[in-house]
Amino acid sequence: MTFPLYLSVGSLRLHPHFVFEALAYFVGLQLYLRQRRRSGDVIDSPTRWSIVAATIVGAALGSRLLYWLEGPSQLLAHWNDVRYLLGGKTVVGGLLGGLIAVELTKRVLGVTRRTGDLFAVPIASGIAIGRIGCFLSGLPDGTYGTPTSLPWGVDFGDGIARHPAQLYEAVFLSVLAFALAHFGRRPHREGDLFKLFMVAYLALRLFLDAFKPELRVALTLSSIQWAALAALVYYAHDVRRWLTPGGEP
Repeated sequence: MTFPLYLSVGSLRLHPHFVFEALAYFVGLQLYLRQRRRSGDVIDSPTRWSIVAATIVGAALGSRLLYWLEGPSQLLAHWNDVRYLLGGKTVVGGLLGGLIAVELTKRVLGVTRRTGDLFAVPIASGIAIGRIGCFLSGLPDGTYGTPTSLPWGVDFGDGIARHPAQLYEAVFLSVLAFALAHFGRRPHREGDLFKLFMVAYLALRLFLDAFKPELRVALTLSSIQWAALAALVYYAHDVRRWLTPGGEP
């Protein structure tokens, strides 16, 4: 297999990252709309779309901010390069940025209900699809793993067999999406579905990013791992509640 693996549609050669990212957004949106119809969402439309808009803006800002923090020296060297500043993004930063923006928006609007459950399965499914595009994009995508001697190691074009970290993530999130969909059909505390997604995904990234050749900013952890760890601390009281006998879920 040669990377990037371009996809042919008639006379067009499409980059896999573009194709699978577009597919991720499409599938995620369809799943969100289906979840909303099934839930009987009672939040009025202007408020709902204000929250969605906050999610999009917060995710865009957070994804780039954490990308910049991945390599502080690179940021200082390219602080005036618009292409560099706008070129990268991180999923963890997007999730945390979206979470912060939504919580602030809800506080301004006076919304007290938990609104994240509708997003849990769509986001998990969307990221899983997007990671396939990351895998097919090869080395330039920067999401590959460290060298490995395991039989499923993948040579992305530089002669080194590496952990296919993108596929690890895609498989994990596919299983997680099915588990969340099953859990969502059971009685549960409002908001727990999204919290379960966040805890599971952040724990995965805290572990999985140890197998990625990322810059370690402090105590052998990358900026993404530090962000994931901080968010897990934020959700620690929910995890304790779940682990308490008789607690939820």
